[in-house]
Amino acid sequence: MSKKNIAILTVVLAILIDQISKIYVKTHFRLGEEVVVFADWFKIHFTENNGMAWGFEFGGRAGKLFLTLFRIVAVTGIGYWLWQTIKRNAHTAVVVAIGLILAGAVGNIIDSVFYGVIFDSSMHKVATLFSDNPYGELFYGKVVDMLYFPMWEGTLPNWLPIWGGQHFTFFNAIFNGADSWITIGVILLFLFNKQAFPKED
Repeated sequence: MSKKNIAILTVVLAILIDQISKIYVKTHFRLGEEVVVFADWFKIHFTENNGMAWGFEFGGRAGKLFLTLFRIVAVTGIGYWLWQTIKRNAHTAVVVAIGLILAGAVGNIIDSVFYGVIFDSSMHKVATLFSDNPYGELFYGKVVDMLYFPMWEGTLPNWLPIWGGQHFTFFNAIFNGADSWITIGVILLFLFNKQAFPKED
């Protein structure tokens, strides 16, 4: 299979998996609802955020629009990087890595741009796809997160400075398929950094 076809397959499959999982959760879970997958360390927990890691927000509506537009510009740059990587016949792992990063960025852009106008609210009920009463506007959708791995939860010992005696969860981030693709892509680039960033002779 050519590097171009590998890139296309990687991007398309990753986006499809991300969007299918998000649409399923959005149309089957109420906001805040969770189910245990394996013991207590892997759960599907439905939450939404305005697009930044750990739900961080800045600048209100203007900040949200800026973030979405910035991502669209970044995706253009990543797409060009992928095209250049294919042209120079780089290692397959590098092509897959950049393809995953591109797919992850596109996946979260789809949420931010379109989800506000195709879904109604998930508050206290399961959302409806292509609703007549959408919860937001174009470019102001919320990103769907659901993957939760609270590997350890408990009270930290009192002798610890600052956090001693406080309740703590490791790992408490809730993320989605798109975030996973970006993380895997970055790890692959780190592992294959010599092939990804060859030195000029």
